[in-house]
Amino acid sequence: MDVGVVSRSFPQLSNKETAQFLAKEGFKWTELCFSQTDSNYWVYNGRSNLETLTNEKSKEIIDIYQDHGIEVVAIGVFTNLLEQDEKEAEENLAYFERLMEIASTNNIPYVSTECGFIPGKRGINADTYESAFDLFKDRLGQLVQKAEKYHVSIALEPCVLDIIPSAKRTVDLIEQIGSSHLKVLLDPANLIANHSEEDMFHYLSTHIAYFHGKDRKVNDAYGRAIGDGDIDWPLFFQQYHQYTEGIPFIMEYVNIDNCCDIRDRVLQFDKASVTTK
Repeated sequence: MDVGVVSRSFPQLSNKETAQFLAKEGFKWTELCFSQTDSNYWVYNGRSNLETLTNEKSKEIIDIYQDHGIEVVAIGVFTNLLEQDEKEAEENLAYFERLMEIASTNNIPYVSTECGFIPGKRGINADTYESAFDLFKDRLGQLVQKAEKYHVSIALEPCVLDIIPSAKRTVDLIEQIGSSHLKVLLDPANLIANHSEEDMFHYLSTHIAYFHGKDRKVNDAYGRAIGDGDIDWPLFFQQYHQYTEGIPFIMEYVNIDNCCDIRDRVLQFDKASVTTK
């Protein structure tokens, strides 16, 4: 089984150093977040100034990975689509669109995001249950229309901590948006508290763009490295091979010191999946 790693696992390396490391260690894919020392634009749940990230510079960066045999599956955006201040929200949407343009220019198929959140108010609250969903659906719908124009797709990562907390609600949202340019970034750790491994594939298998690989204890707020949580990985990989063979599996919550060991765990779990019923 092929495995990838998100580029933000190596913030201490340049893009060339990251690509060389991934190639040397046999990784196949990456989710590029422009988080390296020579392209430090990564801001989680916010945005950065992209004025110096020209189309030419983005191509130079992406070419480095491709020249080393590393496929850039997606550009990670992960901005806040629930921002309450309208001016800030407009700038977040413009930031998202700029990264879609960069993806399109470089023939990258996906741009990725979570729902976003207001710090201190993450998740579902009864008094905003409907309004927050409607706001998110409206903004996501705007972005999907842009994605169609740029010939890319948005890969949405649902999470138990957010307003799209389950696979079932994700499918409902996709049906409401009604576009083939809205896909799913499936991170099983984000849904393990609400779904079995089989449920995730039952609802989402036909919509999956790629996977994040991390683990989580069912009652934890934060993720862990693969093998350190409650996911039944042999069962997960049995479902993977049955329903989504070949779709990129890209690890996160690893670093330069442990990513190869965690990758070896993945391969061991995958080997064990052949005996899973």
